[in-house]
Amino acid sequence: MSDCLFCKIIAKEIPAEIIYENDRVLAFKDINPKAPVHLLIVPKKHYDTLNDIPDDEMDIIADVHRAVKHLAREYGVAESGYRTLVNTNKEGGQAVFHVHYHLIGGRQLPV
Repeated sequence: MSDCLFCKIIAKEIPAEIIYENDRVLAFKDINPKAPVHLLIVPKKHYDTLNDIPDDEMDIIADVHRAVKHLAREYGVAESGYRTLVNTNKEGGQAVFHVHYHLIGGRQLPV
């Protein structure tokens, strides 16, 4: 998607503090963190929302979760705890329409 912010970050057209990358997933630090650790993990292939991932491509979610698990350990929140969050569509709080997971931790999070 030519106008997608995250696609531009994936293509390295917009700078971001990239902290993890493999052939299918990219992770970078959120520019407006809500906690000491606030990372965004995105599939490199564009999907507007979770609803738009075809059933035969759902393995991308496993790839994202492997990255979350790795990054939680790397950023020291795996044992203390962290939150993973996916907003879907406008009423779900999604602001950038490219599937992305938030990994948030480093402090006690509200329930």
